[in-house]
This record gives sequence, structure tokens and C-alpha cells, in this order.
Amino acid sequence: MSTSFCIVGGGISGLVAAYRLRAAAGPDADITVLDPADRLGGILRTERIGGQPMDVGAEAFVARRPEVPALLAELGLAGRQIATSGARPLIYSENRLHPLPEGTVNGIPSRPSALTGLVDDATIRWMADEPHRPLHWRAGADPSVAELVGDRFGEQVVTRSVDPLLAGVYAGSAATIGLRAAAPTVAAALDRGAPNLTAAVTAALPPPTAGSVFGAVDGGYSVLIDELVRRSRLRWAQVAVHRVQGAPGAWELTDDEGAVWRAEGVVLAVPAPRLPALVAGLAPRSAAAARTIPVASAAVVALALPGGTPLPEQSGVLVAGRTGLHTKAVTLSSRKWGRRGSVELLRLSFGRFGDSIAAHTGDEELLAWSAQDLEALFGVSAEPVDCRVVRWIDAMPQYGPGHAEVAADVRAGLPPTLTVAGGYLDGIGVPACVAAATKAAAALMAR
Repeated sequence: MSTSFCIVGGGISGLVAAYRLRAAAGPDADITVLDPADRLGGILRTERIGGQPMDVGAEAFVARRPEVPALLAELGLAGRQIATSGARPLIYSENRLHPLPEGTVNGIPSRPSALTGLVDDATIRWMADEPHRPLHWRAGADPSVAELVGDRFGEQVVTRSVDPLLAGVYAGSAATIGLRAAAPTVAAALDRGAPNLTAAVTAALPPPTAGSVFGAVDGGYSVLIDELVRRSRLRWAQVAVHRVQGAPGAWELTDDEGAVWRAEGVVLAVPAPRLPALVAGLAPRSAAAARTIPVASAAVVALALPGGTPLPEQSGVLVAGRTGLHTKAVTLSSRKWGRRGSVELLRLSFGRFGDSIAAHTGDEELLAWSAQDLEALFGVSAEPVDCRVVRWIDAMPQYGPGHAEVAADVRAGLPPTLTVAGGYLDGIGVPACVAAATKAAAALMAR
């Protein structure tokens, strides 16, 4: 008798779970992915822009983490992993472009000189004095990044160095993200007894590496998605699940058309806002925990400009708040990953936690904002050869102070053979999603 699994959600988390379940349960297992979208992959989405493949959702992964390189190797795709060109990003603050400071952990500096020119002289002096001021740290504490960095280094460090990076990664800010999510190595150094924040950041800096910090997939993430679908031999039902309930020896999942799907094991690989409606009757503790996870929305404008458009030899620009620009980040994709074809590829990101830009701003207005911001940043006014606007609604979890305990509550409240996976659990990014999905599949098989 074959084992049956249902996976709700066809993003990277759901597809990795399907692949892991196929490997563990064997060729006879019945694996169904239920997702109403027009394609599998979730926030991993590759489009052809100006004739070139371009990721318009997540575009890169942290290459130092082992999960994605290992997965690519398992799938025979190791040769498709590519590195950045080595071009560095800029920060736009106070109406000027600045080099991204070096020697920081998510913008938290290890030395005052790293921020010379980005913050004022008074802030530099305050940072220099930080090691001489007593630090009262409780092991295991998880303040917001803004609370700790603002107190120790000053508000300008938060708004001009830290916030631009956290807006780019989380669509949030130092006020919405906890230290253990944004800079776990800094928190660990403080737990070990670092006497001040300067010493903690210095201890937390990653070791120098000859390789690229970030990686991507040649041809776009669709290459990975297609191979996961092929290897897992899943059945895709293009429906939305709105109820999960127990039945003798199985779970019953009711879709939006009234059909009932039965499975012995279930992975709920849905965003945090969707989880409570599915499990409130089965796992009230899990539902309550998921409701406390705030989310942000983002929009991406992908552009192909004519080849030879005079863009700087940088990987992109992170934008500090309170500027005259609409965008929060610009990725100069052709500079970051190397030029291909006869166009210049770039993408602009819009939307931060607490605003409604992604949901309520029309495509034409976003395209107009993009043109204005590119002219303000680079003096470029070229007409795009091709463009695409993509929206990611409620797709960016905010890992606030104490988030690890929230994720633990989500998992602890679930009954056996019902597991969860997704980017809202253990951190943003594809590596964290791969890890959470692998954990979910292993938990099902163990039960």
C-alpha cells in the first residue's frame, strides 16, 4: 500500500518538501501539491525580459550557507550555480551616493571609520566612544536592531547604514526586525560575553573568502523549480485549500471547489497569513502564533534598457528612508551577474512594511516612478526596451524580537503528521526555506 502526502503550497518550500518526501518514501508514494497559482515556484519566478531570463522575485542566495549549493549538486545542477561579478553596491542617503560600508554585519559597523562620509562627525565620535560605555546585556535577549544599534551607535547609523539593508532584504526596518534574525552572529557574540557592540560585531564578521557572497542559478530559478518538479514526480492540483480536518487514519483537505483530498501526511507550505484559517480548529496554538507574524508587501519593476546605457559599474543601490525617491533598492542585474545579450537588465523594488504601495499603486505609476528614480540616481532617461511589473503581496515576513519563540510555538502546536514549512519560520531567503522544508519532510517520515 502506497503512502499518500498532500502539500499545500507550491513555492520553493512546498517543492523541496515534495522532493524530500519522494526520496524518502520511494516511487510508489502519492504526492500531491495543491496550489491555485498559474505556475509553481511561488516567489521564485523567472521571466524573459529583453530576451533574457531574469528572476523577478528572489534573485540570489547566500552562497556561504550550504543548503542551496548542496541541493543543486543533488539535482545535477551544480554547474548552473553562478557567482556575482564582484561589483559592489552603493547607498543613497542625504541625496548622495555612497559606497556600501565594509566591515559590517547587515549594516551594523565594526569600526567608526567604515561610516565616514555616510554619517556626521558627531556620530563618528559617539561610535568611537561606544567601547567605553557600559553595556547591560542579558544572554538570550532579542531587542529590535534599532533599539540596540540606536542606543550604542546613534540614530544616523540606524537610518543610513542598517535600514537600507534591512529594507532591501525584508521590506522592513531596524525597528521591525529582531537582532537574532538580522544579525544572529552578533547576538551570539554578545551572549558569549562581548563587552560592547563594537567588539561583538568585530567577532561576528564572517571570515574573508575568495568566493562570492551571493549565488544565483544560470537561466534563473525556474531551472531549479523545473528539476524539483521532475524529480519529485508530483501531481499538481491547481486549487486552493480552505480547510484541513482530521479523519480516521488520514487528513481531509477541502478545496475551493468543494473537492476533498485525503492524505496520511500533510505539509502546509503557505505564507503565515494563510496558516490560521487552515489550522485554527486543529491547532489553535499554532494559529495564534502565526497571527502574530507581521508581513510586508513588495513590487518589483524589471526593466531592459538599451545596451550601452551609461549605468555605473556597481551591483546596485540601497536607498535610505526619507529621500525624494520612491524605490527602496535598485539592482543593476547586468552589472551584478555579468552582461548578457544586447540589453542592460535592472530591477527596482518598491514597498516597505506598513505601506500599501505594492497593493494599490498601478503599473503605469510604478513605471513612471522607476524612470524618475533612475534619472535622479544616475542621470539616465533611456526608454525601456522591455519591462515587467510583479507584485508580492504579504510575502515578506517581519522577524520581530522573539521570533524564534513564535516559530517554535507554530510547530509545537501541530498534531503528528501535520507539518509546516515556509519563509516565515526560520529566516528569509531560499536557503532557510530549503532547510525548513527538509525539516518538515523528515518530521513526517519520522512519524
